[in-house]
Amino acid sequence: MRVVTTRTGLGRIEDGAVALLATAFPHLGAVLEQEGSLQCLASCAVRRRIPLDEAVLTAPLGRPGAVWGVGLNYVSKAERTGRGLPEQPILYLAASSGVLPPGARAVIPPGAAEPDYEGEIAVVVGRRLFQAAESEVWSAVAGVTAANDMTARDVMRTTGTPALAKSYPGFTPLGPSVCTPDEFADREAIGVRTRVNGQLVQDDTSAGMIFPVADLLSRLSWYAALEPGDVVLTGTPAGTGQDRACFLADGDEVGVEVDGVLPLVTRIVRPADAAPRDQRPAEQAG
Repeated sequence: MRVVTTRTGLGRIEDGAVALLATAFPHLGAVLEQEGSLQCLASCAVRRRIPLDEAVLTAPLGRPGAVWGVGLNYVSKAERTGRGLPEQPILYLAASSGVLPPGARAVIPPGAAEPDYEGEIAVVVGRRLFQAAESEVWSAVAGVTAANDMTARDVMRTTGTPALAKSYPGFTPLGPSVCTPDEFADREAIGVRTRVNGQLVQDDTSAGMIFPVADLLSRLSWYAALEPGDVVLTGTPAGTGQDRACFLADGDEVGVEVDGVLPLVTRIVRPADAAPRDQRPAEQAG
């Protein structure tokens, strides 16, 4: 099942159209909070259908409770950077206030001199996971969506803190649709691709992950409870702007494609007054 949140309600994607559902849930995150799964939407009555290209899609989950990420989780990325494979996941939390609806503009703020894209497979938690075995993970996953885990590389370099480099408003585009796990013929080889202004710059599958989805979420759950509606960004393959020495500029369009999910398109805006400059508080500067 492939589902979306629109301005006029929740919908299933069926035969190139959106079947708007007879439900009062405002977004998919609210369904997960109450039901722990999206499966109730499979039998929901259809009130009307609209062409997919006429549907105005919004943030599918509303604002997630938590957005977890992992650094250096693809073999291709480690090889490109010349780094060894990590023995444990490099985990971080990003502010959920940074989530951006599909199709929206990401405005680069002052102080972010090297804004970068990271196309990623995002896993949406349906049922609470705490100290879970790998075998328990996929049954607790509500679905998969696309994410662009944008990063200010200069901020990462100067602060050493992923949360600061990734939490600017609009730096976590997410969506547009959510695909339930049963739709994948092989959940261990989900494709992810990124295009910048139409040029393919990232192309890999989850088979290239150092810590696969079930392993990653299991490890994370031993330290933090993953709650319904939480999102885990599972890492990015080689081909980021950092790898190419080419960061995002005003007018760029970034498209992230994940198998089973509608393309996630984000347009980059860099205002004229957002020239790079030191934005640290005065007591920290120098």
